[in-house]
Amino acid sequence: MSVLENWQQWKDFLGDRINQAENQGMNKEVVNDLAFQIGDYLAKQVQPKNDQEKVLADLWSVASTEEQHALANVMVKLVQNNGTH
Repeated sequence: MSVLENWQQWKDFLGDRINQAENQGMNKEVVNDLAFQIGDYLAKQVQPKNDQEKVLADLWSVASTEEQHALANVMVKLVQNNGTH
């Protein structure tokens, strides 16, 4: 099963990656920019696998670039310190 198929697994996976990046000294701006890039890639290239991802994809599709950055930042906040480690 892909981490994208289960919302909790996706949040844990993303939280783990964010924690790793921060532990390696990556600053908040860089983390948020990477989250935006990942969100943009997922919205354009990956079919949503669950209801939560479908909602995010719908929101992303109607958001301005500034709003997309805000969505990415909110996702970072949602999963920060919520990884599996």
